[in-house]
Amino acid sequence: MEQQTMLKEILKALDLYASDFRSQIAALDKKIEAIDKKVEAMNGEFRRKFVEIDKRIQEMDDRLEGRIDRLENEMNERFNRLETKIDNLRIELIETQETVDFHSAKIAQHDRKIRKLSQQQ
Repeated sequence: MEQQTMLKEILKALDLYASDFRSQIAALDKKIEAIDKKVEAMNGEFRRKFVEIDKRIQEMDDRLEGRIDRLENEMNERFNRLETKIDNLRIELIETQETVDFHSAKIAQHDRKIRKLSQQQ
């Protein structure tokens, strides 16, 4: 009988310990669930923030590309105007050179006539 009593006492102690252990595990499980919910909420917030930041970056990229396109168009327009001015200057220089060549030929003609006249006298 004594052994049965001792065995019952041991079983009772083990049962109490197991009950206490189960309640601790249940408390830990609740804490883990609460942490999981917080982590899930934070992940949702991070995803939302990431999408928002990605959207802002895309908007900035679009604006920057627009500015670059406008700048390229403006530069092309300015280069075209500059090219037109240079072409006009080139034409003027060619015309001026032709005029100088014409006048040089006339001066040379007159010089020959003057020499010829001065030799005849």
